[in-house]
Order: sequence, then C-alpha cells, then structure tokens
Amino acid sequence: MSFLELLQTVPAAFVSACLILGLMVGSFLNVVIHRLPKMMERAWRQQCAELHGEPSQTSTHPEGEPALPAPYNLIVPRSACPHCNHAISAWENIPVLSYLLLRGKCKGCGAAISPRYPIIEAISGILSAYAAAHFGFGPAAAGALLLIWALLALTAIDFDTQLLPDDITLPLLWAGLLFNLFGVFTNLQDAVLGAVIGYLALWCVYWLFKLITGKEGMGYGDFKLLAALGAWLGWQMLPLIILLSSLVGAVVGITLIVALKHGRHIPIPFGPYLAGGGVIALFWGPTLTQGYLQLFAMP
Repeated sequence: MSFLELLQTVPAAFVSACLILGLMVGSFLNVVIHRLPKMMERAWRQQCAELHGEPSQTSTHPEGEPALPAPYNLIVPRSACPHCNHAISAWENIPVLSYLLLRGKCKGCGAAISPRYPIIEAISGILSAYAAAHFGFGPAAAGALLLIWALLALTAIDFDTQLLPDDITLPLLWAGLLFNLFGVFTNLQDAVLGAVIGYLALWCVYWLFKLITGKEGMGYGDFKLLAALGAWLGWQMLPLIILLSSLVGAVVGITLIVALKHGRHIPIPFGPYLAGGGVIALFWGPTLTQGYLQLFAMP
C-alpha cells in the first residue's frame, strides 16, 4: 500500500498527517506574520524614494558607490534571535516541542521567546487535523487547509499592524473561485456572487459610516477579506459570517474599552473577527444557517 493509499483509506492516518503538516505550516506562518509587514514597509519606502528621485539603496560601499540592500524575504535571512542574533538551528525550530524543550527561552542569550510562536503552531495543527477529520481525504480538505492557514496569518498580521496584505487576500480570493470552479464548497455562480456581494457589503458600510461621521470605520483589506470568504463559501454564508464577526467584535471591543481602559479612538482590527466567522462558517455554516432560519421562521 502506498502512502497516498494509506491516507485515503485510513482516516486516522490522514488526520495525523494533517496534524503534523499543520504544525509545520504553522512554523512557517510565524515567519510570514513577522516578515511580510516588514517586507511591505521596505517596498513602500523604496517606492517613495523612487518617486522623490532619491536613491533607494540603504547602504554604500566603502568606495562610496551605492550598494543594494541586503535581501529580506520569507526565505532569507535565516531566522535568528532578535536579542543576540543567535541563528535558529533545525532542532530549535521543531513546532511546539522546541519551545517546551527550551522552556520558552533563547538558547544563546536566555531571552524569553514569545509564546505566540507555539500558539500559532498549535492552532494551525489542531485546525488542520479537524479539517481532515471533518472533510475527509479529498479536495475539500485541501481547500480547507489553505483557507485556514491564510486566515490564521491574516489574523495575526492584522492584530499586529492593522493591515490585511493584498499578497494574501487577493490570491485567497482567486483560489476560492478556482476551487469552486469544480464545485468543491459551492457552485461557481454562488462563489462569484459571494465575492462581489462580500466586497460591496463592507464597502457600502464604509462609505455610509464615513458620510455620517467623517471618519473611516474600517480598511479596504476588510472588504477584500470578506470577498475572499464569499468566493470560498458562497454568498449564502455571508450573513452568518458578518453576524458572527460583528457579535464577537462588539463583545471584544466593549471589553477592551471597559475592562482594559482601551481608548475609544484607538482602532480595533476587524479582520480577525471576519476570519473567525469564516472558519466557523467553513465547518458549521449550513447547520447554523438552517438553525437561525428555523428560529426566526414564522409559525
């Protein structure tokens, strides 16, 4: 029996494989979460310098000639401790396990390692395993994994920077349409309508709020994220996603303002709540939709 046949015929093997894969991808997502905003900032600075006719290089040779900036992307430079620049070895990069073995401290200098790294890895692994168990071996599980990983990265980036990068949201939207070209989660017509309605729904809210208050209530990244969720799950899931994300966002926002003295004028990212609503809709959307339709149905 080949490995592929084993995954296809033994559900426990498929779930275990997706758990391990999710942990590994979660480790890479930590790199994406940390580096992608910095890469975007570097690109913006370079574009601004070019528009102003300034040299875009960040350093010079001893002879005074301009030098290209050091490469910085998702591959290079090698991951290192931000405190002592200790290069992270392979055994120090085992998802979750390395953090526990190192007791949450850098091997080189003993500085504390953020617990968010193993948390991201664990969430990725658990959700990946659940997606495998929920959908079983097939394209639906593959699509669910891609969607979950992208939403997890977007959630953390939005919490950190209040940005939802186009480098993730736009490919996510097109990937949803591509999967539903074959009817994996919904038919193509509902997917296209989901993308259009998802974008326009928040776009209308944005401009209505701005016309009334003169302020911007959300960013364009939120429009694109909801459009992507509509492309994956269909327009029928959009009311549920908006309802769930709004309820959770309102509860968290009020809690931050009342309990933690979070200033009312300090923006709260909405992307993580959209992502959470999307994950819930991915797994339990039809059941929840049928439930609230029955709840509000006329007797």
